[in-house]
Amino acid sequence: MTLTRRRFVRGLAVAAGWATLPAMAAFPTPRQSAGPFYPDEIPLDDDNDLVQVKGHAERAKGRISDLSGRLVDLSGRPIRDTRIEIWQCDANGRYRHSRDPGRAPIDAAFQGFGRAVSDSDGRFRFRTIRPVPYPGRTPHIHVAVYPAGDRPFVTQMYVAGETRNAEDFLYRRIPVEQRERVTVPFEPTTSPDVELAARWDIVLDRG
Repeated sequence: MTLTRRRFVRGLAVAAGWATLPAMAAFPTPRQSAGPFYPDEIPLDDDNDLVQVKGHAERAKGRISDLSGRLVDLSGRPIRDTRIEIWQCDANGRYRHSRDPGRAPIDAAFQGFGRAVSDSDGRFRFRTIRPVPYPGRTPHIHVAVYPAGDRPFVTQMYVAGETRNAEDFLYRRIPVEQRERVTVPFEPTTSPDVELAARWDIVLDRG
C-alpha cells in the first residue's frame, strides 16, 4: 500500500523496530551556521513532506528519503512540542532563495523547506531527498530547532560516506570527534515510495 501525503504529514507513529536512545545521550549535537539561504519567503506549503508540493501532480526530482529521529536533552529525555525546520537545495542544486546564484532550473515540485513538531516522545519525521552538492559545498541539510524559552539551535546534517565531506570547509570546522553526531547514513529501503532512510537524533544541551 502506498504512503499517501495525508498519512505522511499526519503520521509520526514509530515504525516497527525504531530504536530508542540510551538513558544518557551524553553528547550534544554540534552547532553550525544557518548559511545564507534560509528562505527569504516561506512557501505556503511548509509541512514535513518536501517532495510533494500542493498543486503539483509530480514529485520532486532526486532520491526520495525518509528522515526521522528524536529530539532529546543530554539525559536522553524527549523534548516535546518543539518546532524543527529543515531546508536544502533541490536535485538541481538550487535553493528557494532570491540570492541563490545558480543557473540550473528550479525544481518546482520540491518544497525546499519544511517544518515538523516533535511529539510526546521527541520524535520527528520528514520526507525529502538525499541532499546533493552545489558549488563549494558537500551535500547537507540545514536544520533549526526552536526550544521554548531558549535561543534557536541551528546545525547542518551531512551524509555518511560522502567523499566531498573531507574537503568541505564547514564540515572541517567541526572537531573530528564530534563529526559523527551530524554525519548520517542514508540507507536503501524496501518501500516503493521511499528509496532511502536516514535516522538521526538531535541532542540539545539545555543547561
